Amino acid sequence: MSTFTELSDVTALTPAEESRYMMQWLPLVKKVVRQLASQADSVMDRSDIEQVALMGLLESLRRYGQPDEFFASYAMQRVRGAVLDQFRQHDWRPRSLRQKTHKTNDAIREMTRKLGREPTDQEICEQLNLSCEAFQEYLLLESASATESLDNLLSGEIHHGVFAGRELEEEVNIQRTLAVALASLDEREKTILSLYYQQDMSLKEIALVLNLTEARVCQLNKKISEKIKTFF
Repeated sequence: MSTFTELSDVTALTPAEESRYMMQWLPLVKKVVRQLASQADSVMDRSDIEQVALMGLLESLRRYGQPDEFFASYAMQRVRGAVLDQFRQHDWRPRSLRQKTHKTNDAIREMTRKLGREPTDQEICEQLNLSCEAFQEYLLLESASATESLDNLLSGEIHHGVFAGRELEEEVNIQRTLAVALASLDEREKTILSLYYQQDMSLKEIALVLNLTEARVCQLNKKISEKIKTFF
């Protein structure tokens, strides 16, 4: 049985109820904005992100109906999804930048193969003739992409959307695979997931907690996403 309200059976909220619930769940919006704002500094300002997040919350209420104990998880993912969608629509990764990112990824993979290890940030910048600012931008973009991918795999919505129409046995198998994938992570990677998804910390805050640079957390975030995806 789905843990979420069946959306086809939703009872519409009145305007007064919508207004009341919007105020009640405003902290959730602020959490999402705080997490994602640093990933879009060059794309959207914070006030624009907040407006998109608020619209995502309103859409969540209209699709879900009366909030219950499962609403927070449902709304969190829809609000995050709304913001990430807006990043893409606002040339989050325009074609020229996507091509540049792909070339950078290919070059880093080639360096890793030749060195027999992951190259350091300094080695990457020197080899690819990248400034510190350009490399930081690359890492943030890659981290945002990895975050979107992880959201799709780990979100509460996966139960309602991805599994819709599937046999229970297939749903159980996917859950088992996800559990195995998460178990394959090392302790630091598990900590990053916990801080990000359970403690609602931003990548910058996670970097401070783990005594790492934000760039390093971005790299680890991407690595986590790649690890999990290999199981599916």
